[in-house]
Amino acid sequence: MIEGIIWAVSAGIMLGLYALPEKFTKEFEFENTWGTFFTTALFIVPIIAVFALVDGFGEVLTAIPVDVLIKMAIASILWGVGVMMWGKAINHIGLSLGFSIFIGTIILVGSLLPFIVDGLPENNVLSIIMIGILVVLVGVIANGRAGMIRSEVNSEGEEAQEKGSMSTGIIIAVVGGLLATGFSFANAVGRPSIHEAVMAQGNAEWVTAIAIMFIIYVAGGLFVTPYFIIQLSKKQLWGKFQTSHLGRNLTMTTIMAILNFSASAAFAYAAFALGKAGNTVGYAIFNTISVAVAIVSGLITGEWRNAPSKAKTALYIGLAAMIIGVVIIAVGNGMA
Repeated sequence: MIEGIIWAVSAGIMLGLYALPEKFTKEFEFENTWGTFFTTALFIVPIIAVFALVDGFGEVLTAIPVDVLIKMAIASILWGVGVMMWGKAINHIGLSLGFSIFIGTIILVGSLLPFIVDGLPENNVLSIIMIGILVVLVGVIANGRAGMIRSEVNSEGEEAQEKGSMSTGIIIAVVGGLLATGFSFANAVGRPSIHEAVMAQGNAEWVTAIAIMFIIYVAGGLFVTPYFIIQLSKKQLWGKFQTSHLGRNLTMTTIMAILNFSASAAFAYAAFALGKAGNTVGYAIFNTISVAVAIVSGLITGEWRNAPSKAKTALYIGLAAMIIGVVIIAVGNGMA
């Protein structure tokens, strides 16, 4: 169990940090930075990883039942759509609130979804895990409140421009979060048969995570990459790639892609190492730690420097609640 928790925490740290290099890109618009990141993360990194680390990957792929591949592909495409909707939600309600609602939905639904595939644990174990998830959600809500307070103070005296309604943004964030839980389902439904196929080729157990992420990421990219191609063309941003900072920007987006893919692969292995309830427990720990690390990164980089004490208090309460919730979830999984 300890090994699984360590992997889940490590995965959350990597996911929480993956977007940080974006702050160091220059002369790129949002579409340039994230379009490059998604193309690298969803296609280039997975392809290199799977052929470098998975022996007999062609045989592994053909050994996976067609119905499993179809379920994984559909769930992964939904995940890709959900991630894009998250970006839209942030345009409406801001980063802090959009992040909190999106991840909160993922933790609640994504942590419970694997029970459909794996079955329910014993009642006492399930009760403790559910209590932990609820405590985590209290923390996420507190973080969202902190973000709202900070936004209210920052926007005083300023006219809101190009902002959708709060209700519309919240709906988009919730729906995006629901769709993004396809990641958890794809991992849960694909692992058994993929693990068997990977082991049959003489690979180590951890290699299964690489094979799973290849399918999820490539399928998810079937929506995300065309979306950014359309946006870059629509907004006439292709010329931005001619900047003298291109090498620097490609380095930053590549680091983002490696951290993101590594985080997902580490989560997949953590779910395996945590046992029967691993998909649920690992997913909750993974996402919670990522939120905490992202918030701490924001504190370090000065995003909350001018925030009122009331906002910072709500932020600290949220962080504490998420950490306590993760500990409760870990205890529940240990009882299993």
